Amino acid sequence: MNNNLLQIKIKQRLNKIASLDYDNIECWMVQEAFNKAQLEWVRRMIYGINTRKEGSEQSTGLVDDLRILLKSEDLKPVEKQTFFEATLPTDYLYYVRADVYANSKCCPDKRKMTVYEVEEANVGVLLTSSTKGPSFEWAETLSTLIGDKLRVYTNGEFNITEMGLVYYRLPRPVQFQDCVNASTGTTFTANQECEFKDDIAEVMVDQAAAILAGDMENINQYQRESQEVQKNS
Repeated sequence: MNNNLLQIKIKQRLNKIASLDYDNIECWMVQEAFNKAQLEWVRRMIYGINTRKEGSEQSTGLVDDLRILLKSEDLKPVEKQTFFEATLPTDYLYYVRADVYANSKCCPDKRKMTVYEVEEANVGVLLTSSTKGPSFEWAETLSTLIGDKLRVYTNGEFNITEMGLVYYRLPRPVQFQDCVNASTGTTFTANQECEFKDDIAEVMVDQAAAILAGDMENINQYQRESQEVQKNS
């Protein structure tokens, strides 16, 4: 969906075709509302906060809807005392899995490790467990997310040679050419159109219209657009 059509659709839902009731809506307001709608839609689909109660990859439909945001990135691990650490990508949104290869003094050939994501609060207990701690012999290890870092634990028993991350990235924000950037005060010099399929973009248009209607205290329009979002999520 191109940016001109996107703006027309949102304003049409608020202006009641040509009444010009809310013709003072600035382009940056439409832009901000749509980008907020994108993030809200992604969060609902990832966590299953939708009418189907399905989270990411729980149905072929959701796999197809969210595949555009799935990304694989090679990381640069840095060795610490009992773990290797790498900085998350700047467009990181949600964790999917870590791909890790390791070797040891006795086995110089790299080995694919099975990585279990665990809670940071349980790391101390798990590292001392003979059955759940990192083990090069069983090709298993633990990972946690802390701050902007991914940590993969080794207990000093092996060396991580490669570390990769599969994750959901942030959706690209929609930008309208010559529209003011609310965060910098400058104007955008180029368009950035919605990257989602048109059927998903239509749901986001309804969500954006509901956000703007709520800001303007237009209860009828807010309820109508919210109902459309709920029916199609």
